[in-house]
Amino acid sequence: MSTDRDLLFAHYHGRLLRYFCRAVGRLDVARDLTQDVFLRVSRTAIPSGADVDVSAWLFRIARNLALDHHRTRRRHPDPSPLVDDRTRAAPQDVAFAVNTALASLPALDRDVFLMREVAGLSYDEIAGACELTPDAVRSRIHRTRLELRSQLAAPISARQSTPMRRSGRDT
Repeated sequence: MSTDRDLLFAHYHGRLLRYFCRAVGRLDVARDLTQDVFLRVSRTAIPSGADVDVSAWLFRIARNLALDHHRTRRRHPDPSPLVDDRTRAAPQDVAFAVNTALASLPALDRDVFLMREVAGLSYDEIAGACELTPDAVRSRIHRTRLELRSQLAAPISARQSTPMRRSGRDT
């Protein structure tokens, strides 16, 4: 039985970590949440059977942990340090814009999008994890892509129009 858990860890650890990194925006928190998924897996029986999708089961656990994390942060926000936005490099501006755009999405749309684009789950796996139909997943992903495209058009075009700086090295 521990071999099954070891195989699950080996196969899904990276995908879950990538999902959490985008879902919560901080690597340290993403690592903790990924560990929490496997801690919960170690305490329960792994579902088996022909009709059971283990990846959907794992990502349902992950999604619930991410939602709990966001609820806790809303109730007890971290004091954020004052940051001078002018000191951020341009790639950080785009990354900040992406994280802000993802945070502005409804939770279900964000999770469906991240499970597809970051974790690489199939529409059927996402449907199982989020208790939706595959057609609903397709629709949500399409709408989310359009929304992100409209929110990120300005920051990305500003980044592309900024001239590249030369490095200090002579070529």
